[in-house]
Amino acid sequence: MTGTSDISRAAPKQMPQTWAGETRALLALGLPMSATQVIQYAVYVADTMMLGRVSTEAVAAGALGSLLIFLAWMVAAGPVNAVTPMASQALGRDENAYLDVRRSVRMSLWVIALICVPLFALLILTEPLLVFFGQDAEVARMAGQYAWAVAPGLPFALAIQALRNFLAALDETVWPMVLVSITVVLNIALNFLLIFGMFGFPELGLIGAGIASSLSYGACFALFVVLIARHKRARQFDVFRNMLSFDRERFGEVVRLSIPISATTLFEGMLFNAALLVIGLIGVAEQAAYQVGLNVIAMAFMVPWGFAMGGAVRVGLAEGAGDMGARWRAAGATMIISVGLMAALALFTAFQGELIGDLYFGFEPEPDDAAVRALVLLFLPVAAWFMVIDAAQVAANQLLRGLKDVDVPVYITGVSYWLIGFPLCWYLAFHTPLGAVGVWWGLAAGLLAAFTGLGIRLVQQLQRPPNPPQLSSGVMPETLSVQP
Repeated sequence: MTGTSDISRAAPKQMPQTWAGETRALLALGLPMSATQVIQYAVYVADTMMLGRVSTEAVAAGALGSLLIFLAWMVAAGPVNAVTPMASQALGRDENAYLDVRRSVRMSLWVIALICVPLFALLILTEPLLVFFGQDAEVARMAGQYAWAVAPGLPFALAIQALRNFLAALDETVWPMVLVSITVVLNIALNFLLIFGMFGFPELGLIGAGIASSLSYGACFALFVVLIARHKRARQFDVFRNMLSFDRERFGEVVRLSIPISATTLFEGMLFNAALLVIGLIGVAEQAAYQVGLNVIAMAFMVPWGFAMGGAVRVGLAEGAGDMGARWRAAGATMIISVGLMAALALFTAFQGELIGDLYFGFEPEPDDAAVRALVLLFLPVAAWFMVIDAAQVAANQLLRGLKDVDVPVYITGVSYWLIGFPLCWYLAFHTPLGAVGVWWGLAAGLLAAFTGLGIRLVQQLQRPPNPPQLSSGVMPETLSVQP
């Protein structure tokens, strides 16, 4: 056994020096990450499809319950995503930065654990909050029960994402994809058992879907712990070592990065959730149709988002290595691939609405479902327009995070989504003949404004000289990392 010190001579990451080389590296990293995002989101798609065969109210309640669940997720997005720039920049400067990476991962898990306490309180208040915002009382009651059932799995879901980001910084994305795939299969099987009461299990409907999600998250987290303990490269970082040891300095750094990341995520995510509430004031059928449309778009969004997450790792590695040319290549390849893939998916969404409607409501829908299906067909062509813009803005945002530029994007997204996007959603919905369709056009305007601001900011950041991080140094209790 040998001890490896973080204060030994640094071994900077060697970045590809050609566009072809960087594109290959991004594809190797981004394809599994993109596939993992799609597979992971398949849980929500499966829930919606199965609940669509229970009732329209179940779909609407699932959407409203998810509103508060995703609010909790967005609040915790900071410590989850802070792992990417902190780990990748450290590894870019020194591929053997065991102590530095371990400190970052451990403290991100600390922040996640602490932040989940108030988030549980938020989920307990799901029903009264939805009633306060004018939602149907019965649908709000069902949504509250669903949120309670999902809540126990939330810490595991957040920790899984943080560990995935750590593994991605090590160029390990295939095994996480395999583990998430196993978990999705487990979730779908539990859905059949608990939603419909098959093989002697109780028929729990919407609550069953929530319980299935919580159980699946717990199982997936256990699989990730085992993977990291046995993975040849990941186990060298010993990220679970001294988990109860508080690291004040690194905790503070995680929090400083987390707050603007969470705020930026909240600005965007709550725009879509606020749109759900706006449409709920129009009608339950419109709300259910919006959820299905958003479900489809979000599923497609997982593809460019996965590549954007890979791009954040690549640009972070280039930043840590002090390679300005590699930063440009990583950013350019990420934007081109993300936008190109989303453009293809947008065309499918716009012209295959009938097929999408059949998948969600069956090929011979009930009369109530037929009305929702018709609204879905009305929404999808409009929604397809902003899918490409959404891919471009998320790529720009992720690349900025990879560079640890998280403060200015808060202002850009705040103005874009809440001073431009939401007012237009409200005005077009209630003061023009567009109605619910107007909400989609308002969303598109907000995304376009965000992409414009983030794109300009990204170019500015790519033009500045690299600023590699200062790695952990000095005599510390954890300086030696024991490697098998």
